Amino acid sequence: MTVLEISAGDTAWVLVSAAMVLLMTPGLAFFYGGMVRAKSVLNMLMMSVTTMGIVGVLWVIVGYSIAFGDSIGGFIGNPLEFAFLNGLMDPELATFTVPALVFAGFQAAFAIIAVALISGAVADRMKFSAWAVFAAVWALLVYFPAAHWVFSFDGGTAENGGFIANDIAALDFAGGTAIHINAGVAALVMAVIVGKRIGFADKPMRPHNMTLVMLGAGLLWFGWFGFNAGSALSAGTSASVAWVNTLVATSAAMLGWLAVERLRDGHPTSLGAASGVVAGLVAITPAAGSVSPLGAIFVGGIAGVLCAYAVGLKYKFGYDDSLDVVGVHFVGGLAGTLLIGLFADPSSPAGKAGLFYGGGLDQLWRQAIGAFAVMIYAFVLSYLIALGIKKTIGWRVSTADELGGIDLAEHSEVGYDLSPVYYSSRVQRTLVLTKDDMPELEKTGASK
Repeated sequence: MTVLEISAGDTAWVLVSAAMVLLMTPGLAFFYGGMVRAKSVLNMLMMSVTTMGIVGVLWVIVGYSIAFGDSIGGFIGNPLEFAFLNGLMDPELATFTVPALVFAGFQAAFAIIAVALISGAVADRMKFSAWAVFAAVWALLVYFPAAHWVFSFDGGTAENGGFIANDIAALDFAGGTAIHINAGVAALVMAVIVGKRIGFADKPMRPHNMTLVMLGAGLLWFGWFGFNAGSALSAGTSASVAWVNTLVATSAAMLGWLAVERLRDGHPTSLGAASGVVAGLVAITPAAGSVSPLGAIFVGGIAGVLCAYAVGLKYKFGYDDSLDVVGVHFVGGLAGTLLIGLFADPSSPAGKAGLFYGGGLDQLWRQAIGAFAVMIYAFVLSYLIALGIKKTIGWRVSTADELGGIDLAEHSEVGYDLSPVYYSSRVQRTLVLTKDDMPELEKTGASK
């Protein structure tokens, strides 16, 4: 931890950015919620929303310390150094030019959405209790250490940081490796271990509410400006470059995805537009501070095309990634991370040159090592966690509950009450109308 002069402008920008990033998780809930069938929408929303509670508490207790405490061998931060955010309320302690506690809050929002992303791979079929256990354990054992590797720089929050950021020197401006590759690999493992939905590849499982999907995509795009531009940790040139790159890469990815749909299927779709938006946001996340706006167009456009084709791989290989977390977040995150090695512009805030800018293969191999280190770690740990839960409390709801609707089975609620029954204050679940339900019936005599 360093003692620096705190900038009021930078502090305000990071606080606003943190709120924008936190909004991304409800946005993700809408995006995912609209993509599932109507009988599963509440469960999908709950998986995202409860992640805010689970990871938010864990982050304060020990998560921040594991991610940003003084490094133990470059692998993990000292879990006790900032436990319960101890010492961070000192008004003179700063991370770069913002109060240390502001930085901790900003990174908390990152941790929350990293875990929530995984839920889309296992929609429609998983016990809610199993998800809660997985979210807690995965955050502790996978995300927090990976965040240390990628985000913890020597002399930043502690004297010694993670090995990817410092020893390998791979570039990841806002979380392409620690968040999207990490969550994408976990999603693949979960889809395989949990198993396919009943009727997968045989029965139509179309999104039930595209309005929710488009709303969610819009909220994600809005919040992502805080995600990327906020990662500059200052209201200056670096943030402006990240902001513009986030805009143009996302736009290019959406167009790329729609072009694939038009050529392949004969028609562009609203789901394709929304998915292209998210693919572009994912791809530019690691590259936001290291490419020019022109490079961002290429990063986004390439990612949009790749992800549009990648989402179909689940049918070829037989894994049920319900909402295409693997195809969008893993493929998009990997593409964006590796494309830095090609399109990194030395005039960008990162100051590194990729292959197309005279830098040779130096940055490309660094990006590849960083990406594959996170991939391998995420795969092994996610597999062990998923297998442990399968052997203990189990993953799946019963066949009857899955067919009847996981909302009602797991939460005793439904997303859309289309019954003509008027509920009394007792909220009776009945199809029989009584005087208590409709007092006006007694006046008209219609109840007789």
